[in-house]
Amino acid sequence: MKLLGISGTLVGAKTASVVNQLLKEAKVLDTELETELLDLSDYQIDFCDGRPLTEYSDDTQKVMDMIVSADALIIGTPIFQASLSGALKNLLDLVPSAALRGKVIGFAATGGTYQHFLVIENQLKPIAGYFRAYTAPDYVYAHRDHFNDKNEISDSSVLERIQQLATQVVHMSKALSPLSVVR
Repeated sequence: MKLLGISGTLVGAKTASVVNQLLKEAKVLDTELETELLDLSDYQIDFCDGRPLTEYSDDTQKVMDMIVSADALIIGTPIFQASLSGALKNLLDLVPSAALRGKVIGFAATGGTYQHFLVIENQLKPIAGYFRAYTAPDYVYAHRDHFNDKNEISDSSVLERIQQLATQVVHMSKALSPLSVVR
């Protein structure tokens, strides 16, 4: 099984830190799990304009291939202006509508106010619903106060939520795998 973590921002390190920690926790739960981080800041992704995917740049096509080939995803975003990042929204606009169907998605977000966790419930989960993906019931939200000066998570409750979310994503993915469905 392949678990892809997406750090849905072009700036900062906190979101990637949370997503990386989720991938590490998932790998502890299943040592055979293949994990990979897709950090949007490492790619030059085209702006979605409705062209066929084959007409976009190599970076855009590579990122789409990573998403399509994943069995499950952890999607992280910083919260800007009470919404997901524009970079992540653009990425999701590029994803083929059937690419996430039946896959498990766990969400994580970072932000500067304690109320921004609502973006996960009110914006990210409905997007996953559009794709007909399964969403883990829990999610991780980390405020800037939950990090040390090296952008490492220093709050024990956030680390506990990371462990819970990783567990849900791994177990749900295994349970919902096409190979596990009784016919």
